Amino acid sequence: MKRIVILGGGYGGVLTAKKLAKKLKNNKDVEIKLIDRNPYHTLLTELHEVSANRAPEDSIKIDLKKIFAGLKVDVVLDEISDIDFKGKKLTSEKAVYEYDYLVIGTGSKPTFFGIPGAEENTFSFWSYDDAIALKRQIRDMFTQAAKEKKPEVRRSMLTFVIVGAGFTGVELVGEMAEYREELCQEFFIDPKEVRLIVADMAPKILPILPDKLIRKAEAHLRKLNVEIVTGAKITEVGKGSVALGEKNVVAANTIVWTAGVEGSELVGKLDVQQQGRKRIVTNEHLESVDHKNVYVVGDNIFYIVEGEQRPVPQMVENAELAAPLIAGNIVADINGTAKKGYKPAFHGTMVSIGSRYGVANVGLPNKMFMLTGFLAMFAKHMINIYYLSGVVGFNKVWTYMMHEFFHVENRRSFVGGYFSKRSPNFWLVPLRMLLGGMWVYEGIDKLQKIIDQGWSKIFLIPAAPYLKDAISAASEAVSNVKETVDAQSAASAVGTAKEAVSALPVPKFIYNISNWFMDLLFYQPDGNYTFLAKWFQLGMVCAEIIFGIMLIVGLFTAIASIGTIGMAVMIWTTKMASTEMLWYVAAAIACIGGSGSVFGLDYYVLPWLKKQWKKVPFVRRWYLFTD
Repeated sequence: MKRIVILGGGYGGVLTAKKLAKKLKNNKDVEIKLIDRNPYHTLLTELHEVSANRAPEDSIKIDLKKIFAGLKVDVVLDEISDIDFKGKKLTSEKAVYEYDYLVIGTGSKPTFFGIPGAEENTFSFWSYDDAIALKRQIRDMFTQAAKEKKPEVRRSMLTFVIVGAGFTGVELVGEMAEYREELCQEFFIDPKEVRLIVADMAPKILPILPDKLIRKAEAHLRKLNVEIVTGAKITEVGKGSVALGEKNVVAANTIVWTAGVEGSELVGKLDVQQQGRKRIVTNEHLESVDHKNVYVVGDNIFYIVEGEQRPVPQMVENAELAAPLIAGNIVADINGTAKKGYKPAFHGTMVSIGSRYGVANVGLPNKMFMLTGFLAMFAKHMINIYYLSGVVGFNKVWTYMMHEFFHVENRRSFVGGYFSKRSPNFWLVPLRMLLGGMWVYEGIDKLQKIIDQGWSKIFLIPAAPYLKDAISAASEAVSNVKETVDAQSAASAVGTAKEAVSALPVPKFIYNISNWFMDLLFYQPDGNYTFLAKWFQLGMVCAEIIFGIMLIVGLFTAIASIGTIGMAVMIWTTKMASTEMLWYVAAAIACIGGSGSVFGLDYYVLPWLKKQWKKVPFVRRWYLFTD
């Protein structure tokens, strides 16, 4: 039995475990274990959204058990205190875990560069707990400031300093700037009283980006009334103050530290070669240079790609690219095949400044494109969706779309508030019942025709096109004969005929496709109808009645609404749809989204079905459910 242990449930650890589970799913002689002290995986790139109350707290957590449902990965909740590389075992206070292959992905923690008071007097910002603590602190300061009478104390409460103007600091201060408007309105505080400062010792913010994008980011921050302090040496952080240079001491009750990271505490004390703030030095296979079969993923990697001068960056894409390589190399080692070297091709970086604006430098390694505003935010969201689809599939992608696009308060989304406006579903009940009643009426009316004329009488499918031409020629001959009839009678007849054949226009290519399909299934060589045409007509009539009843009682209303739209489209392609069909379609579209959850059977049936659906192994394995 080969024992593979992944230490850490961050981006790198989760992806490595999933890749290994898929590659080794048929190998019964392999055991995969993932160890983390938390039962959830945290989306660290979204912490700022929770701290500034844009996204719900649970939106940045993913249950590890859910991630590995149906996969041969054993999730263990424990905190490792030591690793014995010679004995190949990990030790905690309660257990010892042996391994044949070890993947270290414990991530990073904030580094304070030895600045006096920095660790003790600031809010760190590198975990789920940090985000929640900061969210509460921000709201507490507004709550207290609203009641504070002393101007200097109130000013300190309403001053927020973010130390570090990299991606994390800029994203956080941008989000807080938008949140400020909401809090000021709620607590009756003048926004001019609230001071937001982002400070860095570097000469410019976001130094990894091109200067053009930096200027764009600075301009937008200033538009949000954020003060930018660069080139300021942080000399000391006191309790309620921070020195941004020798002469600039800012009184602030909330100081957030985002100025840099270093390897985790565990990595810092391991017997491995380290460089660059406690990062483990690896070879090209991302294997520790000191210990065989010990691999490193994510922020813990220190590896300089051939031809480069700097080590691979500590960013999510590095973990995404390293994970499959490490999984592949472990499998190669087990199977005795050649390992591959790490040659990452990074696709750029993105930073959001609030919910509606961002800057991005993305593309291919040799061709990067600078994006701002809507396009930058679109790229950021699409990349997040791509990542989430590989971790928890449809389940998390759906949730992400809900809290980023559809369940957003105060228009805090890059698509504005157009998709987030919600009204009670009970307003749709009359429309739903009317729509259902009309379809039932139409179906019963057609069913009566079938009963009266015989079920083989076809009236829902037009005559074959070549028969139509013959009928048209006969009609023309008849019209020539009728030219002797008085003009008034002729005009009346023409008007009646036009009214009878009035239908919605259909593009020629769609009509031709429809004719081809009907020629194939419904017409015999002599132009008569096939046996299938008779059953199709009966099926359409029954469908109208069934879908109509489903809409009236509110059972599976989404399916019924989509079904009626499908029937309407089929009728339209045959040039048999009147203008009345437009309101049928419009009403059906309105009824798709939950109209049966009020005064309908969906209120009872769907929750029960949802519980049963989530129990199906295939569904849990592919995350085909919503929470």
